[in-house]
Amino acid sequence: MPPPVSSSAQAARQRLADQLREIRQDAGLTGRELAHRAGWTAGVSKVSRIEHGHRPISAEDLRTWCEVCGVPPQRTAELLAELRTVASMWQTHRQLNRAGLKARQERLRDEYWQVKVMRVYQNRVVPGLMQTPAMTGFYLSRARMEQHLDLDDVAEAVQARMERQECLNRADARWLFLLEEDVLWYRPGPVEVHREQLRHLLSAMHRPTVSLGIIPRDIDRAGVIPAESFTMTDADLVAVELTGGYVQFTQPAEIRLYAEAWDRMWSLAVHGDAARALINGALEALDRPL
Repeated sequence: MPPPVSSSAQAARQRLADQLREIRQDAGLTGRELAHRAGWTAGVSKVSRIEHGHRPISAEDLRTWCEVCGVPPQRTAELLAELRTVASMWQTHRQLNRAGLKARQERLRDEYWQVKVMRVYQNRVVPGLMQTPAMTGFYLSRARMEQHLDLDDVAEAVQARMERQECLNRADARWLFLLEEDVLWYRPGPVEVHREQLRHLLSAMHRPTVSLGIIPRDIDRAGVIPAESFTMTDADLVAVELTGGYVQFTQPAEIRLYAEAWDRMWSLAVHGDAARALINGALEALDRPL
């Protein structure tokens, strides 16, 4: 299974820190000498915290570090690009939604029109691309409340997400969704909203660009345990949603781990009529008296 997302983010920061330490050592400088030449009042303690991954380095400080150590411009540019990658690995929901829920949905909509193959594994909720307007409205209203967002643009954000779903009609793209069966039974909203959502899943399965797999509760998993929910965009980005925000992976080795996890779990899933039977079973349960 993929490594814990927190450890992967820290490992990425440490990889950059290790490179900076090697650059300083190759330049024949001590931490104190580097800090003095850079004009940092915090002195050697700042250098030490950066090299041990305890303090993220800013782009300005990285440029100064490279200048003091005589790093060529091309290498400096590569390190700055890596710094941006490390910084973008973790983004809080408040950061992503600071321009409003609608703006975030519109950014995603534009990105999704470039995707060729998207794989979405969910063990908690119905993926956004498969949600009804009512279910999306419920989730975004909760997000606005939990993230203490002042701007109330939930209705506009719901419309933007529905427009994003038009990407499912692209003949040049494939959209693969993998759900744990429990997702069909989790009822975050009113019964009617949940019923409509399950019926929408049945309808979405008829789209020629969509493949839906469901991992049954009672299947022999043969040691394959559920992973954290994640989205794999083509073969160059994996996004993992946590309670506080998103972690993104772009390193080939990390993406390969998620691709292998996907293949193992996809092999457990049922499709077609068997998947419809699971959805219909959850639907029928809604009409049974408690």
